[in-house]
Formats: sequence, structure tokens, C-alpha cells
Amino acid sequence: MEVLQNYINGRWQASRERQTIAIINPATQAMIGQVPLGDDTATDVADAVEAALRAQGDWASVPVMQRVQPLYRLKVLLEQHLDELAETITNECGKTKSESVGELQRAIENVETACAAPILLQSEFSENITRGIDEFMVRQPVGVCAAIVPFNFPGMIAFWFLPYAIACGNSLVIKPSEKVPLTMQKVMQLVDQIGLPPGVVNLVHGGKASVDAILEHPGIKAVSFVGSTRIAQYVYAKGAQYGKRVQAQGGAKNPVVVLPDADLETTSRIVTDSVYGCAGQRCLAASNIVVVGDERGQVKDALYEAAKSRKTGYGLSEDVEMGPVISAESKARIEQLIDQGVHEGAKLLLDGRNAAIEGFEAGNFIKPTILEDVPLGGETIRTEIFGPVMSLINLPTVDAALEFINRSHYGNMACLFTSSGANARKFRSEVNAGNVGINIGVAAPMAQFPFSGWNDSFFGDLHGQGRHAIEFFTQTKVVIERWPKEWSRKF
Repeated sequence: MEVLQNYINGRWQASRERQTIAIINPATQAMIGQVPLGDDTATDVADAVEAALRAQGDWASVPVMQRVQPLYRLKVLLEQHLDELAETITNECGKTKSESVGELQRAIENVETACAAPILLQSEFSENITRGIDEFMVRQPVGVCAAIVPFNFPGMIAFWFLPYAIACGNSLVIKPSEKVPLTMQKVMQLVDQIGLPPGVVNLVHGGKASVDAILEHPGIKAVSFVGSTRIAQYVYAKGAQYGKRVQAQGGAKNPVVVLPDADLETTSRIVTDSVYGCAGQRCLAASNIVVVGDERGQVKDALYEAAKSRKTGYGLSEDVEMGPVISAESKARIEQLIDQGVHEGAKLLLDGRNAAIEGFEAGNFIKPTILEDVPLGGETIRTEIFGPVMSLINLPTVDAALEFINRSHYGNMACLFTSSGANARKFRSEVNAGNVGINIGVAAPMAQFPFSGWNDSFFGDLHGQGRHAIEFFTQTKVVIERWPKEWSRKF
């Protein structure tokens, strides 16, 4: 099977690395491609950076109104190829077709937002800060940037960075996850058609060797990363060591609080979608469900029935609501964490292990799982499972729920379901999380807003998307000018 190529300096070319690993469809276990993986991919990174450095200076001098024109063309191509791209995402990542389509819609929204760069890049001017002296600030490109993107959103997350970086006058090197490189391969085939100068956008494959090469290369000035907290800390620390600007999105253990006055039917449906969407493999997946005042167990019963009825299977099959997890290793890790929760004293209310999907018996399937009364002092309650597992917790008050949430070392998302405006206002004001949902199960910011994260869920200052992306991919220059009249030529 053909080995994926890199896209460097406007051309497709084979990797210097001859070792490869298989790209596996997680539902069927079929090999759907091969991708280079080994130490020599670091040389590919060096080639890509060299091309990006040659391109960046000229690209930075292109007026911003012209820089965004290729993005308009990219938006159209993404829409025209949306169905094909969505099928690719499903086949290499496992999520359902509708989830893949939704992911691509978010990618397109970021392209649309980046097209506003001519306005977003406008700066500040103060006349006569003192007599005869003016002061102003401009934004200029950072230089060569890199994006290291994860497996769980093969199409969307690169677009938190790509359109903004090039709209701001930078060049970019993208490294997709070696688990799901096919989607970005197809995206680059579209990028190749939009009229960018060679070297402005480059694609390299690989694993840790490629990541380290990106972090160490002196030509790269800024790095964007999304992945686990452990790797985010590594990327942030090593990038800073080598003098780079870094934004590193980490992991999460997202809580959702359900109050007694919440609408039961709507809440159970939304919470279930939040926990089990994308098989729980998203950084905004709900994980710890905190039920307040549910003495009769109505919320628990509603969540149980909603989870139990969720149809699991191959993401391109009709009516499937949840696909497999990414790999056999992930499946084994998730099942071990379920065992650990039970060992710590949790009750296994719904067991999704040993799932048998007809026709896809070899797939990495775990059906919806619920752990009830997970001990608050155990490891399970703190560990990011990144799979279709709900931890159900009972607490007496909103204050107790907030105290529980704010003890977490994560801070990506927190949600509240209620009909009380006062409780909603208290929650959004006091909760330690960067993305907050009120009667929303997945508080995913639109492209105009930054994808916030606090504590160990984010390392850096400026997040992806929106104005934060514009600020991250530019550096400010302040100019103070004096033009004495006596220096002016007289005509």
C-alpha cells in the first residue's frame, strides 16, 4: 500500500524515512495506508522549515487583503469536498459520519473567521502623545510557525491555526497525528489548488522525532499543540527552552452539574451526547456528572436509559450514534480504568466492555459505560479516561459541586443544567474552567472566540481561534515618530 508523502515547498515528495507504520481503520482493523515513522523524519522537518523560511519573507509583504483570497477559495473547496473528507475522518478516526461532518463545519468556520484578518489586524494610533510626536502600534508576522495536531479531530484542530497563521503573513509546517494522517493529506491536496506561494504551507509526517525537530529548530518561532496534558507540558517546556512562543492545549476531566430544577428529558439527552459523542474522545467530553438533590434517582435513571439505548457501531453505518475508540491500546487502557474504578469502590451501573458489533467483531468498540458513586478521593475521578465512560457522582449542594470542581488540576470545561438564573450566574462566575456551559453539554466556542482552557488543560497565554489566534501569530511593534518642521524641505 502506498506510503503517504510530505507536502514541502508546493510539491509532494517522499519522506527521508523508510520505516513506516500502518494506518488502521479502528472499526474494521483494515490497513488503509502507511505513514513514515522514525528518526529520519526530523530531516523532513528541516526540509519543510527551509522551504517555509524562503517563502515567509515575501508572503509577509503581500497585502493582507490579498493574503486572505486563497482562504476564500479554500472555504469553497472544503465545502465541495466535505462528504469525501468526512468519510476519511470516519474511516481513520472512528467517529460517526455526522460527527465528522460537524467537525469539518467547525474547520470551515475558522477559515471564514480568518478571512476577517484585514479588520482584525488593524492597529492603534495616538497623535500628539506630546507636542509634535505621534505613536502607533502595528502587528507583524511572527515568522515560521508549526502546528502539531492530535488524532481525535483530524480535520478541525489544524484549522484553529492554519488560516490565522497564513492570513497574518506567516508560513506554516503542520504535523498531523501518525494515527490519522489521511485527512490532512486530502486537505493539503485542496491547499495545493488555492494559489499559495510554494512553502507557505507544508505538511510533514512522523512521531516524536518530528515533534522534537519542530521544537528544537531555530527557524520555527511559534508552536501550536493539542494533545494530552503530559505531552502539552513537554511541548511547552521544550519549546520555551528553545525560545519559541507556544500554545499547548492539554487534557481534561470535564464536570457537568445537574440541579433538581433542570428539565429532565432535555438534560439527559444533552448530557448523554456530551459524554458519548466521538466515543468520549474529545477534550470537551463530559466525564464527571455531578447530580445534586437526586434522592429519588430520577436523573440517574434517565441517564442510564439514554446511555443504554445508544447505538454503537461502524460510523458509516446507518443510525449509528457512537463509533469505536482509536486503537486496541486505547481500548485496553479504558477497560483497565473501568476495572480500577470498580476496585476503588464504584458501582458498575452500565458495563460497555466486551462489546460485540455484528460484522465488526475485531473493532475497538466499547459501549456506553456508567460508573456510579465513584470515590472522590480515588484516581478514577481524577484521571482523563478519554473514552465512553460516565462517572456519576451525588453531591448535596451547588456549593459542594463547585468545591469538588475547583479542586481539579484540570480546567477545560464545566457545565451546569438548571432553570435558576441565580445558580447559573453563581456557577459561571465561580467555576475554575476556561469554557463554561449553561444548559449546554459541550461548551465549544465558535470560531470568533478563543478555545479557552485553564490550569493543566492549557499551557501558554493565547489560545487557538478568533482574536487570540491573530495575536498569537503576530508580534507587536510600537513606533514613536517626530518630524520637526525645520527638517522638512521647503518647496
